[in-house]
Amino acid sequence: DTGTSWSVFALTSADGRAVYRFRARRLRLDHWHIDPQSLTRSLSGAPAALDVLAFVIEFKAELGIRDAMMPVYMDELSSILSAAAFKAATKPHTSANLAQADFQAIESGMTEGHPSFVANSGRLGFDIEDYRKYAPEAAGPLSILWIAVSRAHAAFTAVRGLDYERLISEELGETTIAAYRARLAALGYDPDRYYFMPVHPWQWSNRISVGYVAQIASGDIVALGLSPDSYRPQQSIRTFFNLSVPEKRYVKMSLSILNMGFVLARGLSREDMETTPVFNDWLADLIDGDPVLRETGFRLIREVATMSFISPHYDAAVAGDMPHKQTLAALWRESPVSMVGPGERLSTMAALLHIDPQGVPLVAVWIKSSLLGAPAWIRRYLRAYLRPILHCYYAYDMIFMPHGENVIVVLKNDVPVRIIMKDLAEEMRILKSGGDLPSAVRRNCVDMDDHVRLDGIITDVFDCFFRHLVDLLEASGTLSEARFWELVSECIAEYQADKPEYADKYARYDLWAAEFPRNCINRLQLRDNQQLIDPNDPDKGFEYAGALPTPLVRPRRVRGHGIIGRAMRGLKALAGQT
Repeated sequence: DTGTSWSVFALTSADGRAVYRFRARRLRLDHWHIDPQSLTRSLSGAPAALDVLAFVIEFKAELGIRDAMMPVYMDELSSILSAAAFKAATKPHTSANLAQADFQAIESGMTEGHPSFVANSGRLGFDIEDYRKYAPEAAGPLSILWIAVSRAHAAFTAVRGLDYERLISEELGETTIAAYRARLAALGYDPDRYYFMPVHPWQWSNRISVGYVAQIASGDIVALGLSPDSYRPQQSIRTFFNLSVPEKRYVKMSLSILNMGFVLARGLSREDMETTPVFNDWLADLIDGDPVLRETGFRLIREVATMSFISPHYDAAVAGDMPHKQTLAALWRESPVSMVGPGERLSTMAALLHIDPQGVPLVAVWIKSSLLGAPAWIRRYLRAYLRPILHCYYAYDMIFMPHGENVIVVLKNDVPVRIIMKDLAEEMRILKSGGDLPSAVRRNCVDMDDHVRLDGIITDVFDCFFRHLVDLLEASGTLSEARFWELVSECIAEYQADKPEYADKYARYDLWAAEFPRNCINRLQLRDNQQLIDPNDPDKGFEYAGALPTPLVRPRRVRGHGIIGRAMRGLKALAGQT
């Protein structure tokens, strides 16, 4: 049963030797809040130390981890523990202090970006020095490397109104451009034959300078020097924020480490790079033209330009897209800094899941300092975040990947007023065939079976984010679990009452269904932690097991719309007319 009462549980290994005991409360969506102080382990009846690697070994059969994958998965867990120890030792902040910090201080202070995944930040490939240089929680200001790449083997694309010359001028400045051109000329190369490209310093040292040695020897790749601007790596690890000029664009660069279920494919696909700006133009036009999205303040930070270089050897060796063809690419994304108004500030949405060393959630501090009260604060948050996601789904068949790290929250007086979405071309999907859409947009179209078509909301929003948020609110005494899900239900009902023209979709893709398929995302990593899913066919790789009861409760009354039954009768009547 779910609820706020505590129970004592025991978990025993198949051979009966290892026994774990703990106190826990079971919440909706089968979320377990475990009291960490109560957790004990015994071996053959004798007390034993807690050991995450030993746990994985003891329950290897139940977890279904293959022998070939087991050591790498254990390496990931060890890396995560190392990072946790670093943060505990070097970041003794309080949520009260972090609540007033700037955008980048919050970005580097987070402890939870993807809490639904156990192995959520392995970063295998970084040694201890790399970690201190490039991990967002450890790195200080740093420079990125710029290289010149032959245009004969490179591709550049940009959104409307932006070309290569303008982009590079704005990113580097004329003085640096002149110095780079002079370096090429001094080496006997024609500068007009090259593009200038940023490269992650780790990628250069570990992949490009070795794997692309033939292209370096031939002059197709030439190292130029370090960037004049300083940057800070973001939670997404391969994206850098410009500290010197915050209004300048983010830079996202290939990074061939194992992280979050992908190895090497933390690169950037050439096919995606070539279509990304066109797709971003199309999506921005659609969002800007929609009155509901304008009214909620929903914004995008566009991926405005891309560049990729393909080794002719790798290109000839293997047909189709593959990780080795993604190791040298860059993407420029708009900065959200220019999108804030007077009195507004930015925070990653992952901050809503942050807990300080004293156990205080950052979201609880913001709610208290806003003076609104928890229900009103959550209503504002849901209107800014959930309402536009619902509208994109029902009006345009679009789903984003709206987890905490992909969403930037705009706060005013510590209250969410709107959101800014990022990571568009790689992770946003259109749930239809797309025959009437431009070819660059059709790359993002997927067909999903009706029974799992709501995954973009049920799994990505409710299961992967809200259930963790509501646990913090409940545990801190800020807002009860029941009240939180009432507010979510109210937000959904209000949207549906406001937009009755989508009644047929509300019935076909029913958020009010009694249960929905349980999407077991950790099983993806346990099955293959080197390629979580096929990026070109993501829904086919998911694993489902049974069903979860809905956390929603259909409200009796919709704020501003009278009795919910009256609104629903209107929806049914309109559906009958159409």
